[in-house]
Parts: sequence; C-alpha cells; structure tokens
Amino acid sequence: MLKTLAFSFCSAFLTALPVVAAENIFLLYGPLDEPVKVDSLETFAREGKINADLKLFLARASSEQQEKFREVLLKPIEVSPVMLSRFFNSAMGEDVLTRMGRAITIPGGENGKYALRAAIVQAAFEPEGLTLLNVLRKFPTDIELQGKYLIGLKRTIDRIIEATDYFTKEMAQLSAKEAQSNTVDFQQLPNLRQKGTYKFRKETVTLTDTSRGRTLSVLFYIPQTWRTPKTPVVILSHGLGASPEYFEDVAEHLASYGFVAAIPQHTGSDAPRKQAFLDGYAKEVFDVNEFIDRPKDISFLIDELERRNQSEFGGRLDTENVGVAGHSFGGYTALAVAGAEIAWDYLKSECDLPYSGLNVSLFLQCRALSLPRQTYSFRDPRVNAVLLKNPVESTIFGQKGLAKIQIPLMVVGGNFDPATPFVLEQVRTFTWLTTPNKYLGLAEGQAHINISELDAGVTQGLQAIPKLAFADPNLLASYRHPISIAFFEVYTANNAQFRPYLSSAYGEYLSQNQPFKFYIIDSAAEPALSQAIQDFQNK
Repeated sequence: MLKTLAFSFCSAFLTALPVVAAENIFLLYGPLDEPVKVDSLETFAREGKINADLKLFLARASSEQQEKFREVLLKPIEVSPVMLSRFFNSAMGEDVLTRMGRAITIPGGENGKYALRAAIVQAAFEPEGLTLLNVLRKFPTDIELQGKYLIGLKRTIDRIIEATDYFTKEMAQLSAKEAQSNTVDFQQLPNLRQKGTYKFRKETVTLTDTSRGRTLSVLFYIPQTWRTPKTPVVILSHGLGASPEYFEDVAEHLASYGFVAAIPQHTGSDAPRKQAFLDGYAKEVFDVNEFIDRPKDISFLIDELERRNQSEFGGRLDTENVGVAGHSFGGYTALAVAGAEIAWDYLKSECDLPYSGLNVSLFLQCRALSLPRQTYSFRDPRVNAVLLKNPVESTIFGQKGLAKIQIPLMVVGGNFDPATPFVLEQVRTFTWLTTPNKYLGLAEGQAHINISELDAGVTQGLQAIPKLAFADPNLLASYRHPISIAFFEVYTANNAQFRPYLSSAYGEYLSQNQPFKFYIIDSAAEPALSQAIQDFQNK
C-alpha cells in the first residue's frame, strides 16, 4: 500500500512535467542516445500506433502499461495557469524546477528549469488544459533525460519506501516489547479520549507587539473554573498556510481538562498569506522572516499572559511552565523556543544533495538559507515541554541543533506523510535528541494533514488509487487527544498520575482492534532504534 501511495504521489507530480522534448527526447545512459519524436508520442496517444522510434522504449511494456501511458499523455490536470506561473516564479517553485531540471536538461546538459517553467505554464493555457502532451508541444528545445540521475532517483524512492515499511515494523516491535512489562489496567483509569469536566469559553484577542510592529490574532480557550494551585497553559502553533482553527479540536480537549489553550495566528505564513499568494498579492508562499518571527510570537504571547495574569486571570496562570505544541512549520516553531538552533553548514550540505527534494519539507527548510547567517537563539526558559506533530526539523537543525534541547519532548509522525516523511524527519532525529525525557509516536495511515479537508478533486483522485486507505480522522483524533492531555499533565502541570498513559502499553490499548495502530516508544528504546538504523544502512 505504501509503495502504491508513493508511486501515485510521484506520478501525479511527474505527469505535470515533460519527459520528452518538443522535437526529440534523448535518453542519455551509456551508449544509448536514440531519440523519440514528439510526433510519435502524439500518434501513439491518439491512435495507439507505435512508430519505429517508440518501439524500442515500449518493448518491455505490457499492453496494460501501454494503455496507461496513453491515458497519462492525454489526461488533463485541472490547474490555473496563472497560479502555476506564480508558484514557479516564487523561490520555492524555482527550487522545485531546479531539482527537476537536473534530470530533464536541454541540449548540452544544461539544467532545464526555465524551459520546464515555460512549457508547463503555456500548456496550462491550452483549451484542453494541462496535459503531458501539451507540455511536450510547448517545450522550446530538445530534451536530454539524464538516465544515470533518473535511475538514482528511482533507487532513492525505493529506498525511502523500503525504510518506511522497515521502521513501521520496527516501531511495532519495539512498542510491543516495551508493553510486555505493563501492569496497568487502563480500563480502570479515566478515559482521556473523552472530554474532561471543565466548561470553557472561546474568544479571539488581537495583540500587538510594538517592538516588531507585528499584530497577532490569538484564539483562546479558557476554562470557566480554575485549577489549583495554578492553571497550566499550552500554546499551539499552526503549520504553513494554516490557521488557528487547525488546532481547535486539541485546544477544546485541553480546555475541557482545565488548561488554558492559546493559538496565535502567525502572520506571514498563515492561511491569509497563502490566499494572498494565490491571488497574486504576495510574491512568495511565505515570508522567510517567519523563521525568526514565529518563535518570537510564542515568547511575546507568554509575555502578554504574564502581563495580564493579575488583572485578567487573578494571577492563576502558571506562566513559568508553559507547554507548546506545533504542527509542521509549527513544529519548527516549538523546537526553536525549546532551544534548537539552526545548523547552517548542515542545512546547506543537505539542501545541495541530489535527491534531497524527495523530502518535500526541504523546500521549506532550505528557504532559511536566504536569512543572514548568524546564531539565532530563541530558547524561552518559560517553555518546559513541547509536543510535535509531523514537525519540520531534520535539516534546518541537524543533530547539533537538536542536541541543545534539554526539556521533555514528544514527536509524532505518520507513515503516509509525503511532506515530512517519518523516516527522514522523525525516526533519525529522535536518536539525535539528548533530552532524557523524549517520546516517539507513529500513527499508521496518517498523512501530513487531515485528508477530509482536501478539496473534492484531490479526494476523488486519492480514492481512485487501488488498495490505498488512510486512517479515519476520528480515529487519529482518538490517539492525538489523550496523548496531548497525558503529556502536558505530566510535564506542564507536574501531575505524575498521568505518566502511565505515556507508554507503549497505552498506545497498544488505544489502538486495539483498529486497522491502523498507534505506537509509542521512549528513550529506553533508543539504543534498539539506533541499532535498527545502523542495520538498515548496512543492508
């Protein structure tokens, strides 16, 4: 199933890019340099006739594969040509094209990124829409496909798929081994999947940081009665192009257990900024200064809570022990206030690797290289625990940057996540962390975002993929909500009674009889996980 998913994501992306030239395509691999004419491809697509120059390339393809290829050549992709032009003229879009252009070159071996951009955008303006065949017609020169690079790309994709399968099984085994020593009967403990007993109110507050000239809209969930001796606070940081409402369900669950939950809207990398980009009012998908402003937003919000604590909350908030949760880019934000620092040399080396773009989050992480290269320290000592979901972390911080974190941390990933792949963004980074109180969770069948929120066209496309099934969002919530409560109860509210929930046994209990499991391991499993990484690398 995982291989089908990865193939489908790659196919959907690659079919928007040319694989032959306007006149000829040359596959450069060893002595092989026989061209295929675009006219032959058009004849094949429309009539099914295989001309002599195409026969060699389809010799090993079955009749079913040939029909699939015909369909791919003519199938239109519904996309705005104006939006495509905007994206490919942004820094992130050009990075995508540059990486594709290493394999798809123009005569002489020069990177084909500019020819790709022109062909894709012009093809999208055609009456029948963006099709592979239209891209080929619009491509301004012959194409040279770099065979060695493409074979390396395929091997790398296969390796990532294999690693994801391998470490999903490894997580299951390590979790099961830890769970064997469990003596807790979770049926006798409070059911954290259910909402707590605290009533709460929801309100939106606009705050202005005059030192930065930055205004924040903050969504608050505030219990109507207070915990003793202090009420714990959790701040939640949304991902790129998202809004505070992304964390609404988690915030409500926290508030029902007596936490004050606050979700700032990070101007410059939020939903309005994404819409401004799509509408042509912003040149870039996000403001690169968000790498600086996002963690400063968290500290500013804590400052404001401290300032208002006496007047508005009767001094009841515990602003010296604040929890932070973050998703995706929000994961970067949480890690930054936890003490992680940008590892410039490592970031540059990883961004320059040939196939690093298969980790989609690098298109975000590598943008930090346009910042002034200096030490950015955003550690806020009032933050004492961080919980991360599908975080952006591996390349921008590296092992050196993540080792600076010394507070409790939990990171949760999904094995169906193409944006922050589990094996690249969560597994290896878990072994880099030096904090003694650390946890790694894996939710099977979880993608980067809630697939129920995707538009109808994308959802229909995913549903059409054979044998592909994602975990139900309600099931994933039934894992996410209790783990959030338990983690912040233990490490922000200092409530040791919830420690049994932070265990492999509880993950096993939560997902019993479910088709998609939830696994948890802690620092005790790190030696075994490190050995598994070494064994896989040595295969």
